[in-house]
Amino acid sequence: MNSLIFSTISRLLVGLMLLFSLFLLWRGHNEPGGGFIGGLVAAAGIIVYGLAEGPALMRKLLRFDPRKLVLVGLLMAVGSGILPLLQGDGFLTGMWLFIGATATDKGLALGTPLIFDIGVYLVVVGGVAGMVIAMEEEL
Repeated sequence: MNSLIFSTISRLLVGLMLLFSLFLLWRGHNEPGGGFIGGLVAAAGIIVYGLAEGPALMRKLLRFDPRKLVLVGLLMAVGSGILPLLQGDGFLTGMWLFIGATATDKGLALGTPLIFDIGVYLVVVGGVAGMVIAMEEEL
């Protein structure tokens, strides 16, 4: 699209949408849907930028091939389920690491649900952006 206004606004909008998608990913890491909805918001921001600037700059914004993002995301999601199996727990059982824990405060809780959500995030971003890039390149 050859619109100066759309091109200018898309640069601002993509940054805001990516930042908001990371907020959704982090906020939802203990609740269902953080990785999926965060990935959709990130993909939507990348798509807006791609519609304004074209598929070549959209690929440049991603920095990685969308298929590789999907592969890494799938490996992270499956890996987060396999980790508990190594300790004798069930598949996708949550495992937690508490950073900075004291007797009165549990600190920062990081766990396998966050790894799973990051994997889902990457799968959604790579899958949706890859489909849109493929459709844009055919046009």
